Amino acid sequence: MSALRPRHLCTLAAAVALTFTLGGTATAASDRTAAQTAAADLREVMFVGNNWDGTADVIKSTGDFAKVGRINVVPDKDARMAEINADPIKWIYFQAIRNGVGEGHDQFVDDMYSTPDGRSVVVSRPSFADVVSIDLATGNINWRFPVAGYRSDHMAVSPDGTRVAVSASTANTVHVLDIDTGKQLGSFATGDKPHENIFTRDGKYIWNVAIGDVNTALDDPWLDWTKGDRHITVVDATTYKQVKVIDMRQRLDAIGLTNFSDAVRPAVFSPDESKLYFQVSFFNGFLEYDVASDRITRAKTLPMNPATSTDRTTWVNDSRHHGISMNPSGTKLCVAGTMDDYATVVDRATLQEGPLVTASKPYWATVSGDGKDCIVSESGADQVTAIDFATGQKTVSVPVGDHPQRVRLGHVEANWTGPSTS
Repeated sequence: MSALRPRHLCTLAAAVALTFTLGGTATAASDRTAAQTAAADLREVMFVGNNWDGTADVIKSTGDFAKVGRINVVPDKDARMAEINADPIKWIYFQAIRNGVGEGHDQFVDDMYSTPDGRSVVVSRPSFADVVSIDLATGNINWRFPVAGYRSDHMAVSPDGTRVAVSASTANTVHVLDIDTGKQLGSFATGDKPHENIFTRDGKYIWNVAIGDVNTALDDPWLDWTKGDRHITVVDATTYKQVKVIDMRQRLDAIGLTNFSDAVRPAVFSPDESKLYFQVSFFNGFLEYDVASDRITRAKTLPMNPATSTDRTTWVNDSRHHGISMNPSGTKLCVAGTMDDYATVVDRATLQEGPLVTASKPYWATVSGDGKDCIVSESGADQVTAIDFATGQKTVSVPVGDHPQRVRLGHVEANWTGPSTS
């Protein structure tokens, strides 16, 4: 899931504002010229994390979404494996990740964001329990931050691009790091197994959702209580102090959805952040939460694929639908129907879905650079697919690496085609 946050972290407006804040009027003109030049030298792209591959494909952010280059996100694999093999506890967790959430594969890239200058990409690597910054010119690691516990997960970048928040899923902790140096700026406690992080558009708050234990076979609704403490934690993004806790169990029960899981999965805010649209474990659909009234206002059930098994234990990591995004104007939602093998565009006003676009285990949904298309990662087909928000129809599919999951907008230098070591 990706929240609706500013996609252009290196915009000319931000660069110009920065020059006037830091410099006097005597140097403003020259600084502004430098900022314009720097912005012109960047190219907007999409980073596609190939989780089982240990690579990230970089593709165009609009149009034909053609491949630009590829990054090896585990250049230090031998060193990391030596550490794991030398520590029995780390080795046990490494194997548990491989055989659990990894479905028999190592998880080498969960999430990634580029730095505002387009020179580096920051990657969370679940199997290595860390976050690294990789130099896009050389492919070398700039810095490495080992997270608390034994697994790193979803991340979020602040609207100004200077901070990155990462979930340490086995430690029930979120770390907030300086994106340039990897220095920890703060951290906060969450519920069980923190997952998605969302910065509000003003950068003042971070919303974290904890999904609990998604790898047990205790998947019947009456056993939902065994999955752990799952709630949304809202913190001040400056002090990292807790502002609010939202337990969706109470909100679901209030509208009669007592058999629904309260494990919030991908989520996205409306443009004005008055509404949050979110998926929950085991549900083929999504819910609408009104922030001001603190209640769930609508629930949308999407079609079931008759070929999908009704055995919940066969659904990957308790997912049914996993991936939701919204177009910039806030009129359309795009939903990845993961276990039902389709994606669809939904009218936000009526909640009427459009055509069901066939997709193989779509695992994420985001928005193209120009806002015209929904981009879903087809983890079962090793490709990303663009769906036109206006028509709901597929426009193009582009092959990528093994098991693509997270897809994020970012920037590289204008003439970049890959690291020199690739």
